[in-house]
Amino acid sequence: MSTLSVQSVFQRHREPVYQALRSAIDAIETQASTAHSELQAFYGQMKYHLGWVDEHFHPAIANTGKYLRPTLLLLASEAVGAGENDDALLRRALPVAAAIELTHSFTLIHDDIEDGDEERRHRPTLWKLWGVPQAVNTGDGLFSLARLTLWKALDEGVSSSVVARLGMLYDRTCLAITEGQHLDLSFEEHLDIPTQTYLQVIERKTAALISCSAEMGAILATTDQESIQSLSQFGRALGLAFQVRDDMLGVWATEEELGKTPAGDIYRRKKSLPIIHALAHANFADQHRLYEIYRQKAELTNEQVEQVLAILDATGTKEFCNSFLTQQCNAALDALANIATKDRPHSQRALADLTLLVRFVNQA
Repeated sequence: MSTLSVQSVFQRHREPVYQALRSAIDAIETQASTAHSELQAFYGQMKYHLGWVDEHFHPAIANTGKYLRPTLLLLASEAVGAGENDDALLRRALPVAAAIELTHSFTLIHDDIEDGDEERRHRPTLWKLWGVPQAVNTGDGLFSLARLTLWKALDEGVSSSVVARLGMLYDRTCLAITEGQHLDLSFEEHLDIPTQTYLQVIERKTAALISCSAEMGAILATTDQESIQSLSQFGRALGLAFQVRDDMLGVWATEEELGKTPAGDIYRRKKSLPIIHALAHANFADQHRLYEIYRQKAELTNEQVEQVLAILDATGTKEFCNSFLTQQCNAALDALANIATKDRPHSQRALADLTLLVRFVNQA
């Protein structure tokens, strides 16, 4: 499958999402900075994290991410939208899509702090430049801004009952994300994590917001509860597949594919699905060796990484991950087949784009 064809899916709504994000921040920044000039740095840190400015708050061109979650929301809305102007549907959905991306950005700031990551998208992380206290505060600010942006859907003609439903779903999702992060941090010192427990963690940390995005898009465009539920299930399955694909790339991708060190997750001793599966299925000697390597304080050598890769091979771990990935992608496609799409060009195109994204994720 062509990477360019997948990129075209993300590019189609990229500019409207970007403009909605800029509008959300610029309007608040102008008002706040008028009251106190020091607040320019607060909003400057937000813009830095979003990839719009450099560390001196000068305009910059940086990696802003794919906008996966807002794109899914807009595609889900298009897929089930019925009988209204397509531009009107987009305007109604954009504040909610922007809120979802701001939420994702806030979680990344806090993840970087909690994981001690010094770089994100090839730039120093927020906490590395401005310290942990300010980074926590900026993350909290993005979270609050996300909720304010969600309420802007009212200004675009979305009914108060629908916005209230979106708000409840949003709050439940944010709670699930923080539950997942709590579990992840709680298991940080453990290696004997059951595979099912790990899947429960990533269902909250990764799949919850992706599922929420697809469900919100459906709620904005239809009252058909079966379609709304199907798109929620689609998002959950895609979210699980997306995280497992990322886990696999972190172990087996080449430098050209990943843009960073091959087997980087092993060098970092990240306890992703491949390692958890291998620990559960390795023979006694290999299991003992994995425990030794993952508990040592010194950096891993190339030889040790090769040993880990050999154990993964001996336990059939890549085959297991591939099988799970395909299972979740098939579940996502099954969910798409259950939604009541409309016989309109935009709906059919959106469904084709969602299907394309699933098939792309299945290529680990």
